[in-house]
Amino acid sequence: MAYNYDDQNIFAKILRGEIPNNTVLETEHSLAFRDIAPQAPDHVLVIPKGAYVCFDHFALEASDAEIVDFTRAVGEVAKQLGVQPGESGAGYRLLSNAGDDGVQEVPHLHVHLVAGRPLGRMIQPAR
Repeated sequence: MAYNYDDQNIFAKILRGEIPNNTVLETEHSLAFRDIAPQAPDHVLVIPKGAYVCFDHFALEASDAEIVDFTRAVGEVAKQLGVQPGESGAGYRLLSNAGDDGVQEVPHLHVHLVAGRPLGRMIQPAR
């Protein structure tokens, strides 16, 4: 499978500093920032700095260092937001869309970490 990365997508522009963002965390290989149209009180996007279109592209082609950094960045964002599940009953949803059927709007891998209120069911059962 050939992945066609568009280096003019909004996240590539954010990574180049052409578009400002509200940074939550920046690491060597990842950037986390607040969503401009939040769906919950806490809505943070975590993206790798590399040119990856979707999660499978990243999983198959990223270096071990990129994968570890990205995974740890997601954990650190949950920690910083104070939404790690535990006795408090807090929690979060982690979501990544891929391709047309997944309704991916930006062709750069990103995960949405959404929290701060009960989120309900993610997908309704098929009828």
